[in-house]
Formats: sequence, C-alpha cells, structure tokens
Amino acid sequence: MKTYLETDRLILREIVPEDVDGMFELDSDHEVHKYLGNNPVKNKEEARKNIDFIRQQYIENKIGRWAVVERSSNQFIGWAGLKLIKETINNHIDYYDLGYRLIKKFWGRGYATEAAKATLSYGFDKLNLPEIFAIADCNNTGSNKILTKIGMTHEEVFFLNGIKCNWYRIGREEFNDYT
Repeated sequence: MKTYLETDRLILREIVPEDVDGMFELDSDHEVHKYLGNNPVKNKEEARKNIDFIRQQYIENKIGRWAVVERSSNQFIGWAGLKLIKETINNHIDYYDLGYRLIKKFWGRGYATEAAKATLSYGFDKLNLPEIFAIADCNNTGSNKILTKIGMTHEEVFFLNGIKCNWYRIGREEFNDYT
C-alpha cells in the first residue's frame, strides 16, 4: 500500500479493500451524508464498491481520494485527496477537485483542515497542477470554513443536482503566497 503524504498527525495513503469497515462506518452515517445528497450506504458491499471505484481512479487517472489514518492510533478516520472530474460541473471539465470526509467522532479536531492543506501541497508541488477546485453545499458551515481556512477563494454560487453550492478555487501562486 502506497503512502502519499504524512503530516504531524495524519498519514494519507491509498485506500485498500481492508478499509471496508472504516468506509462503512463513514459512509453509513446519515450525519456524514447530510450535505452529500443524504444517500448513505446500507451495507458493507456498497462500501466495497466505493473502494473499488476509488481504486479504479488510481489506475485510470493516477490520482484519487486517499485514506486518512490517525498516526497515534493507526486508525482509518476517513478520506481526503484529489479527484479528476471528467464530467462538466459548473461549466468546468477535466479539473482536480479537493475533497475530504471524516468519521463523525473525528470531527472538530482539525484533521480535515490538515489533510486538505497537505493535499493542496501535493497537488501543486508533486503534480504541478495550475489550480485546484472544491465544492461545498452552501449550508455546510464546517466545510465552507475549512476551504476558506486553507486559502481557497469563493468564486460563485451554483446549483449541483438542485442543491445550492459554493464553488472554490486556488491557484499555485495563491497557495504559495498563502503558505
């Protein structure tokens, strides 16, 4: 299993089939899915399919969401990372989207911010990306706060599948000036 990043408190590594219990805990929680379309998984087979989908992105796109592991406990706590978006969203296509999702008991510890900021560094320093985007439901105060905190700029409000969302962007130069 490949490790992509390490921070003071986190390890970001590829998601593997053995992460199924953690993925099920994460994606079966209605509160985790409150701003994600309210469609939590119902069983571990659905969690396995999500893992397979992410692993296929590694093969096809050389990038995908990574497992976030708490260093002190070696416990899977969620995922974060970049995803190449190949369909048109908000008049953009073939762009890199920053995302993160944590098991509820790990909320409020700064882990999502730490993982998101490290992911931006990876995108700009290792992948040499010119810019990275992110989307957050307008009502998701926590996620909107994280995206602003890591230096992303709110560009506009748009509708995604009927949900009012904020569109964020950060370029390499802005990130370098911010850090």
